[in-house]
Amino acid sequence: MSFMDQPEPSAPRATHIARLTLAGLLALLGLWIAWTFLPSLAWAVVIAVAIDPMHMRLRARWPAGRTWIATAITLLVALVVLVPVAAGITQAAREAHDVSVWMTQAQANGLPLPEWVAKVPVGREMLTNWWQANLATPEGAVHQFHQLRAVADTRLIGTNVLHRSVVFAFTLLTLFFLLRDRESIIAQMRRAGDRLFGPTGERVGVQALRSIRGTIDGLVLVGIGEGAVMTIVYIVLGVPHPLLLGSVTAVAAMIPFGAALVFAIAGALLIGMGSVAGAVAVMVIGLVVVGIADHFVRPVLIGGATRLPFLWVLIGILGGVETLGLLGLFIGPATMAVLVMLWREFLETPGQAEEIPAAQ
Repeated sequence: MSFMDQPEPSAPRATHIARLTLAGLLALLGLWIAWTFLPSLAWAVVIAVAIDPMHMRLRARWPAGRTWIATAITLLVALVVLVPVAAGITQAAREAHDVSVWMTQAQANGLPLPEWVAKVPVGREMLTNWWQANLATPEGAVHQFHQLRAVADTRLIGTNVLHRSVVFAFTLLTLFFLLRDRESIIAQMRRAGDRLFGPTGERVGVQALRSIRGTIDGLVLVGIGEGAVMTIVYIVLGVPHPLLLGSVTAVAAMIPFGAALVFAIAGALLIGMGSVAGAVAVMVIGLVVVGIADHFVRPVLIGGATRLPFLWVLIGILGGVETLGLLGLFIGPATMAVLVMLWREFLETPGQAEEIPAAQ
């Protein structure tokens, strides 16, 4: 072989760099194309992780029922979400006529000052003046309702509902494939993690899954507890439909600031009945319960499942919600748990792993 026939020494390195560059560009392109559907993928993963113990028990009992089990669980998840939504829409449709008649009368005659305003302990005069200027006359009522319609633009609401419906449908579709092909997906993720990160890859995945399950347990258990406590408060203070509001509170407590909205509704009902003191009590007791649950009980439950210090659980929950919305409620603690685990492993040297205590 002549000298001219020998390959250049830099050829393998150049080929490797070209492959990495092409892979990186394709990965960025794929991420850009799938960007709209990333929340759906993340939600499907969170739901699959949460229900995996139940899923595996069903698979153990019916080993050959992989497809129909995945279908049944997906339909169950859809029903859990859609049935309450459908019930709320049906109830709203029933009351829409009464609300429309009330608004028409208010715009024609104005809204008289209600009796409960005289019982307001603070700001009574300011509230009275505002009501007289903005709602007591037909002109003021028309102006206020016009502004309300501008805020609640039906086109924006319709677009938002359509977008969320598409996201939810894609989430269900993704969930079905995650459940049906569970073993294959896990095997691929383990192989990829081992090739990229070595033994650390599997530990990162286990810690993230443990954190997501701990977060879900904390959300569900704390939400049920808040609903039970507030149901008793609603009964004692005479709030209409206390059991219904208690159930709604339990669900809303799993959503950041959701329970506070239910407290406001309960307070408004009490004010309409003339019980201003009861409305104030509902708001104060409710906010205290939510504060204790969200800042003490929930972080302890999540931190206990993930060995994550209290401060980092709180940062993961609040920072995740602020950054990613409701999805951040699960992603935030999982991210903090992985980071703290990597930090602990970084501090540990071979042979000294047991000498360095875990941070508490």
